[in-house]
Amino acid sequence: MKPTRILVIEDEPLIGHLVADNLRQEGYEVELVPDGGQGLSRCQEGEFDLLVLDLMLPTLPGFEILKRIREKDSQLPVLILSARTHERDRIQGLTLGADDYLGKPFHLQELLLRVKALLRRAMGIEEEPQEELPAELEISGRILDFERHEVRRGEGDPVALSRREILLLQLLCERQGRVVSRNEIMDRLWGEDGVPNPRTVDNFIAHFRKLFEDDHKSPRHFHTLRGVGYRFEP
Repeated sequence: MKPTRILVIEDEPLIGHLVADNLRQEGYEVELVPDGGQGLSRCQEGEFDLLVLDLMLPTLPGFEILKRIREKDSQLPVLILSARTHERDRIQGLTLGADDYLGKPFHLQELLLRVKALLRRAMGIEEEPQEELPAELEISGRILDFERHEVRRGEGDPVALSRREILLLQLLCERQGRVVSRNEIMDRLWGEDGVPNPRTVDNFIAHFRKLFEDDHKSPRHFHTLRGVGYRFEP
């Protein structure tokens, strides 16, 4: 089996070598190019399985590289990795044909997870099917009711949950035991409706801990992996 080949176009030496070295440790064959024009040429000449693309590059910017690539190749998975984190930049990148967009600074584990997911998708490997969640789920003696959007415990009054809180709980429970990245949560809960305050998801998680954890300072169920995402353990 031939190795999976990844092209990284990144002009910051520290970041470029960090990304390339860690991808190599995962078993990928990686080529690092620090120049936009040269990167486009290599992408057009070589047979790569995935492109990691910076936006602010010498000689040719990343958006122009992406545009030219998509004129001839609609299949190559492209992950934009950029310090330009404004929502309009992200929308422009996805509109031009990028498959994913990760802002700098980033967590290496999230980058590796996204690369793996893009490669799996390109090879037609579907994610493992998720078990359908029941209408109600018990967590530490509390009853989470997905249909009524509420949490019940004993004879006390139920606690109402917002639509987005329910959506987040569904996502975490579907992926129980696995990390869900912050960006995936943003896409699932807000889509293109705008970007919430960066602390909004953290506040949701803090609320869940108060509702479901016996000791919210030492959580058993709702975990934060700083810089990566969140994980639910039943």
